[in-house]
Amino acid sequence: MTIIQDITLGQYYPENSAIHRLDPRSKLVALLCMMMLLVLTIKLSVYLILTAVLVLIVSLAKLPFALVFKNLRPFLWLFLITFLLNLAYGQGKIIWMVPVVHWHITQEALQRAGMYTFRIGLMIVFAAVFTLTTSPMDITDGLARLLSPLKKLKVPVQEFALMMTIAIRFIPLLLEEADRIRKAQIARGARFDGNIIQRIKSLIPLIIPLFISAFRKADDLALAMEARCYKIGAERTNFNQLKLKIADYSILIGMIFLSIFSFVV
Repeated sequence: MTIIQDITLGQYYPENSAIHRLDPRSKLVALLCMMMLLVLTIKLSVYLILTAVLVLIVSLAKLPFALVFKNLRPFLWLFLITFLLNLAYGQGKIIWMVPVVHWHITQEALQRAGMYTFRIGLMIVFAAVFTLTTSPMDITDGLARLLSPLKKLKVPVQEFALMMTIAIRFIPLLLEEADRIRKAQIARGARFDGNIIQRIKSLIPLIIPLFISAFRKADDLALAMEARCYKIGAERTNFNQLKLKIADYSILIGMIFLSIFSFVV
């Protein structure tokens, strides 16, 4: 399995679970609360609580753990860079010194590097769980309803929600197209291995066709929307009317208590 196939961000995993049946607005608010908690705190206890919440959500959503956590593999380079950058700076108790470059590694820097790397991993997994349990249409409706008060300020809420949904939906399509182009280039004798310089050069015959394919898909999507009489600024109705249920209110109340508890801790 290639790294491209490991990314499930933007894909929807159909399942009849309690998490799938939740209102997209409550899931959006819960996701934003999780992200803010991860950004505003660096306490290990809070991160462990959020990890337990994540495992509970994945279990209730009936998602395969391998499907959810394999999103982390393509971002190993990001974890490595984050860890090394935070490890390079920091004052405190020196626990080791790199002999050649005289690089002092402190205990505080090591803890901070681990926490920041752990934070990014949780953010990626939470975002993947949200897209796996929420269809693109529900994401559009939820964003539009949450941002509906901004219509009084002449903000194009419907267009913004549609733009975000299309961007999320295009992620798996572009990854699939990139994998197809990669296999076609390999069949023609292209090589994507070697040292870092050779790998970067080998990406050129992959990136250019991918950009061309992306522009073609965008043009086809625009023609399809025009053929269906899509007009900017027109008032629209939803086939499925969103309505908060007891489970949604429970999620929102639970997120409020979790946020208060995390800040107290």
